[in-house]
Amino acid sequence: MNEIIASSSAETSLSPTLAEMKRGTWGMWSFLASDAMTFAALMTSAGLLRAQSQDWPAAATVFNLWTALVMTALLLVSSGLLVTALSAIKRNDHTCFRNFLLATILCGAAFVVLQGLEWRELLAQGMTLTENPWGAGLFGATFYVLTGFHGVHVLGGVVYLTGIFVKGRQGGYHANNYAAVEIAGLYWHFVDVVWVFVFFFVYVI
Repeated sequence: MNEIIASSSAETSLSPTLAEMKRGTWGMWSFLASDAMTFAALMTSAGLLRAQSQDWPAAATVFNLWTALVMTALLLVSSGLLVTALSAIKRNDHTCFRNFLLATILCGAAFVVLQGLEWRELLAQGMTLTENPWGAGLFGATFYVLTGFHGVHVLGGVVYLTGIFVKGRQGGYHANNYAAVEIAGLYWHFVDVVWVFVFFFVYVI
């Protein structure tokens, strides 16, 4: 009983920043857990369709692997950039924070642009949600739904981080107030990790 009371007292004695970080972190993890299940369901459905199809095309005959590799590199690099930005704001290096956060945003925006160009090329070649010149008609549907769902997350992350960047330029974050940056980082790293699975599932396997 004493331990419970002590734990409760410690909880209520948290500073506003620490309390905000704790609530925000748990909230973000809850969202990411549900999101992860959605991605898992989409990939499982696509896998079942692939397993039941007799004319599912090989990824190498449809996609440009080099474009996908560049997209993957952009997201992986962006994660490292965001880690550096977070480290910078923790030591009150505002210039470094803004520069690395902006670089993270630009990497995410470049990913979205490359994905849009890839979609445009595939649509021009006749691959739609219901038609596919290389084989199974549902191949296009699984590709667009899976990569599109992830792309929306990347775009949302770019907007999210842009908001963090704008507030950062206004001096909204410092060594004692970086919870929002850390929570945004959780989201961005999740999006990057999910893309690794999407990449191998769509472009490699």
